[in-house]
Amino acid sequence: MPVIYDFVILFLAIMLPSSVYNCVSEPPPRWIVLLSRGVGTKTRGLEPWMIVLIVIVGLLIASITIGLLVHFLVFDQRLEYYHGTFKISDAQLNANAEQGYGYQYKNLRERSEILVCPVDETFMDSILSKHYIKNQVIQLTPEIDGVKADVVMIFQFPTKERRETREKKIHSILNQKIRATRALKINASSLQLNAMSSTTGKLTVQSCCGKRVAPTIINRIIGGEIAPKSAWPWQASLQHDNVHQCGGTLISNTWLITAAHCFKNYPSPRGWTISFGITIDPPLMKRNIRKIIVHERYRSPAREYDIAVVQFSPKVTFTDDIRRICLPEASDHFPSNSTLFITGFGALNYGGISQNQLRQASVDIISDETCRQPHVYGKEITFGMFCAGFLEGIYDACRGDSGGPLVVKDYKDTWYLLGIVSWGDNCGRVNKPGVYTQITYYRKWITSKTGL
Repeated sequence: MPVIYDFVILFLAIMLPSSVYNCVSEPPPRWIVLLSRGVGTKTRGLEPWMIVLIVIVGLLIASITIGLLVHFLVFDQRLEYYHGTFKISDAQLNANAEQGYGYQYKNLRERSEILVCPVDETFMDSILSKHYIKNQVIQLTPEIDGVKADVVMIFQFPTKERRETREKKIHSILNQKIRATRALKINASSLQLNAMSSTTGKLTVQSCCGKRVAPTIINRIIGGEIAPKSAWPWQASLQHDNVHQCGGTLISNTWLITAAHCFKNYPSPRGWTISFGITIDPPLMKRNIRKIIVHERYRSPAREYDIAVVQFSPKVTFTDDIRRICLPEASDHFPSNSTLFITGFGALNYGGISQNQLRQASVDIISDETCRQPHVYGKEITFGMFCAGFLEGIYDACRGDSGGPLVVKDYKDTWYLLGIVSWGDNCGRVNKPGVYTQITYYRKWITSKTGL
């Protein structure tokens, strides 16, 4: 910093009157005094252009000084990631009771997510408040007597400080909060904290399901505008011989979920590829399909069991533009006023062709009672199906959107896959909304095939 100070003093000596310079409490170095006197004696006979040049040089010195100060005081910091684990032991999970297990696991998951806010408050009220960024629950692992929670905490610290000291502070603060938390029975002795590399930390946060960076903008699929970049990072295009056939949804770095009827004409993996991104051409990333698993009970032209999972290779690396969606549990229920979206590359009207750019539409859930009315679909709506859209027929999926996602957002801004575009009478027709395969109904089948 002494060099920066000398530059400031030199600038003042050259550019400002002595009365201003005298306000500086610390006397300048002798070399600056001599230089400033030399400049001062010569400036009386200087040409105007030389005075302008001196002014410009002085301004440059001032700009560099300010830039260096900002860099050292503000930007000389880096993001640091810390992985914390602890055990919640207040719930007895019964793996043999299928419905009970689902209910208890869902309840435990929701209660664990509630811990995010107390952790925020913990660090915001601590000596690390100026450095704390956020925390994120990345995984919940059911165990015999409870569940293990994995949380990533993100901080921003000056690079000059020792990381070992900061790790101890974080552990101490988190340990105190856990002992004081009564909402969840957390075993304080189970708390572990480890520093993560920046690369590992960033990839871990990005791998969390159902998170996105783009804002939600409501448009129509039929006749609507394109979806923003990174808006739906789990959307995929399934192509046979490089021609778009169906949509799909990324559920892991090697698995995708779609509709069974997409493979009616081409059941073999040969010739099939998957692309990611908001455009089909050019694709953001492309992969080859290794395995196609269609539900064993699917029989075309019947519409039941319209679900399939696809394994591809090589695996994808999660980024802001490519991420997996969250899968709900079999017992999960979302409020009727939840935010729902359908996305796809399908045609803009009945009989049209697929589009190169991804589109989106906001839709509403239509109750089974309404959808089973004779003037809607009547008895065609059976198990594992539900309707979404509008009876007015304004917003709807269309040809080429099949297999794509219907997603729902929870109160934590996490998106879940609620349905798969399955079938419908025409596109956007009055009293003929879209019909979707219900993910919660087939949740155990998905696990049996993918392990997810």
